This record gives sequence, structure tokens and C-alpha cells, in this order.
Amino acid sequence: MRYVWMTWRYLTQMLPGALAALGLYVCLYPGRRRRLRAAGLTSPRPRECLLALFWMFGGGMAALTLTPWGFDLFSVLRWGWTGPFLQLGEINLIPFQTFVLSGVPLYTLLGNIVMFLPFGFFPPLLWRGYTWKRALAAGVCVTGFIESWQLLVGRAFDVDDLWLNTLGVLGGFWLWLALRALIPDFAGRFHVRRDEETQ
Repeated sequence: MRYVWMTWRYLTQMLPGALAALGLYVCLYPGRRRRLRAAGLTSPRPRECLLALFWMFGGGMAALTLTPWGFDLFSVLRWGWTGPFLQLGEINLIPFQTFVLSGVPLYTLLGNIVMFLPFGFFPPLLWRGYTWKRALAAGVCVTGFIESWQLLVGRAFDVDDLWLNTLGVLGGFWLWLALRALIPDFAGRFHVRRDEETQ
């Protein structure tokens, strides 16, 4: 029950960022559609739904990981914002030290992997030519930025989070590869197409 509550809390912390990202997606959609039409391309509805979902996930993750200890909307509405935004955090550059010192439960260990699966799963579905090397580069860059930023907002740069999150991105890419092997035509539904391909 405790882990269900923790998961629910993480989801509520992601909500403001997810809604903001959805709003931005909606605002940018007409311009994107015009540029695609000018290039003789079209984006099918399943792709746009998946793209909106990916935007929401990215916005939610930003709210969860880039604010001091996660942006808890309900706490802010109830008590207001407390404490400074920018303050120096801690650094852990020794692999596996977090697990040894704090006895990190399996929930946290798996959470660090699972919550980054979409960063490896969505891009190859949405864009052609996305390889494992790009997934690895995206994993290192996204998690490296998050960990570096967290150092500035009173959280921590933790090398364990860096490799676990990157493993999550690669895991998402491997899930996509498995899905493509099982259902070869599935990925094609989410790619941009030339107008004549839709007729």
C-alpha cells in the first residue's frame, strides 16, 4: 500500500508539467501541420496522439525531476511555496554507494529504470532512423542534464541515477525492438507519411 501511495504522489507531481506540455503541444500543432503540408507530408492521427502523450510525459518528468524534491501541486496550493529554488545539492560519484548507504528498496531501483523507459520507446516509434546508439546518447544526455540540474536545486547528482536512468532509456528501445519483431507493421502507423501514401 505504501508503494501505491508513493506512485500516486509521483503522478500528481508530474501533473502540472504534463498539462503545461499538452498546452504547448496544442499551441504549436497548427504551425507544425502547416509545415508538414508545405513539405507534402502528413502526420496520421495515431502519431499525433502518441506525440501528445510523449510531450505530456516529458513535461511531467520535467516537473518531477527539475524542481526541488518534485513539484507537489497540492502542497503548494495548500501551504504556498517554501524555501529557495536554487541551492547547492550533494554529489555522489561512487557507483552503488547509494544502495550500500541507504539500503535503497527494489521499488526505487526499478523506479529509476521504469520511469525512463518512454524516452527510449517513443522516439523510434515516432521517428525513422532511431538506433540504439541514439537511444544511448539520448539516455546519457537527458539523465546527465537532469542530474546536473538537480545539483543546483538542492537535490543530488548521483552516478547511480545516471546509469540506472540510461539503462531505462535503452530498455525502452529494446522494448520497441521486441514490439517491431512481434508486429512488423505496427511502427509504420506512427510515422510521418507523404500525402500520396495516405490516398
